Amino acid sequence: MGILSWIIVGLIAGLLAKFIMPGPDPGGIIVTILIGIVGAFIGGFITSNLIGVGVTGLNISTILVATLGAIILLAIYRALTRRTV
Repeated sequence: MGILSWIIVGLIAGLLAKFIMPGPDPGGIIVTILIGIVGAFIGGFITSNLIGVGVTGLNISTILVATLGAIILLAIYRALTRRTV
């Protein structure tokens, strides 16, 4: 799967993660999209290297794996950037 495909999957994953975890995020939609792209790479790495399940192509399983990675990364991002008053 090419880098452009992972970026497209990451874009979709970022939007789905934002839909699943609504709320204000520092940085807005651009940061959410970047989190989705990085989450796609993390999800792909975890499934292929640690679990041993290869995820290739532009299909539902790839989008689900990328979305799961984006949700995890979005939760970590929110925890790290949470402001205390």
